[in-house]
Amino acid sequence: MKMRTLVIDDEPLARERLTMLLRAEVEIELAGEAANGRDAVALIRQTKPELIFLDVQMPELDGFGVLAELAEDERPAVVFVTAYDKFALKAFEVHAVDYLLKPFDKERFQTALRRALEHLARKQPQEIHEQLSALLNELRPAPQPDRIAVKGDGRVVFVKIADIDWVEAADNYVSLHVGKESHLLRETMTNIEAKLPREKFIRISRSTMVNVERIKELQPLFHGEYSVILRDGTKVTLSRSYRDKLQQLGIP
Repeated sequence: MKMRTLVIDDEPLARERLTMLLRAEVEIELAGEAANGRDAVALIRQTKPELIFLDVQMPELDGFGVLAELAEDERPAVVFVTAYDKFALKAFEVHAVDYLLKPFDKERFQTALRRALEHLARKQPQEIHEQLSALLNELRPAPQPDRIAVKGDGRVVFVKIADIDWVEAADNYVSLHVGKESHLLRETMTNIEAKLPREKFIRISRSTMVNVERIKELQPLFHGEYSVILRDGTKVTLSRSYRDKLQQLGIP
């Protein structure tokens, strides 16, 4: 019985190479190909393949996103096609059927395919589902909350992270500045920095973080420091030791 297989990759040349190699294998029935994650999810549900060759880096919905969209019993065995670094490859080695590190040759492809076929012959579907779930848990970041609970005066106020303009250290607390209001949270700057999304908040001094979307202007000061002017007119200082953060703002 032939193994029903899909190729999922956003690069046309990569798809063409994989489909050509798979068509030469007598054990394989090539059931289709997809060029993006959304189409891949629909095609997997439609064709119910036993095996997929899945590109990890795809725009909008990546390879991990494809698997996360599928229920456990919908997930086929996977050979990942990736340019990931060695650290991430360790996770593939533990949890995935196999992986192909771009660029790969015919011999490496055939090794991955043999392993996949042996894996499918040896393991029950539930074991494969558990392996893929473990891989997703290890490599996909945990979703970050979109708000922070602040306790005080016998009540709890929920502050939306997107509404925070800047954060200021205040002894054993941090002050979350939201418009004309501020909320004291018993937290260290280091801990709050870890909780806020790095692509939106940058630390500009030991005691200050700012929401990059609120920055209106930067004015150079003395000794490599900058005055950071927010849209509401607030001025805070970017200290010299945090000048590397300017690159996050697109400033060389």
